[in-house]
Amino acid sequence: MRADARRNHDRLVGEARRSFAEHGTDASLEDIARRAGVGIGTLYRHFPNRDALMNAVFQDALRSLLDRSRELAAAEAPCRALVEWLGAIVTHAGEYRGLAHALMSASRDGTSALVQCHLPLREAGAGLLSRAQESGSVRADVSIDDLLQLTNAIALAAEESPDDPELADRLLRLTLRGLK
Repeated sequence: MRADARRNHDRLVGEARRSFAEHGTDASLEDIARRAGVGIGTLYRHFPNRDALMNAVFQDALRSLLDRSRELAAAEAPCRALVEWLGAIVTHAGEYRGLAHALMSASRDGTSALVQCHLPLREAGAGLLSRAQESGSVRADVSIDDLLQLTNAIALAAEESPDDPELADRLLRLTLRGLK
């Protein structure tokens, strides 16, 4: 990428991160481009659609979640490690209004650019779930796809109830009791 194109890309990602945090993932792409000092055509040359821009914005958080899954992979209490990691996903999804819904949709849409976020998370979670199942602390019929959908649903419920900051933790604990 040319230096000016790299600068435009970086400004767009930075402005999208700020806009998504402030206005949610449905923030105006035109406003993001304007605030980044470029035209909407430049935004679309770098990111052909909203999901591609969201994917670029969430790469740092994705790396953090994947790093955390590797740290937890050897934990002495596999079920607790899985719960901690799922809680981290709920926390991340809660940082941007609309992210939980987008991730839920991406899990069913193999063409979405957000699949680049979903697939590595799915793989990381599958390893943690497998360890928890092998230890006997999680039922064998639980799938990582179900867990990720439940986790995103919990984040979505918490997003819809901002006056109850403990809701996500309560729902996650309640859900996980059913896994044992």
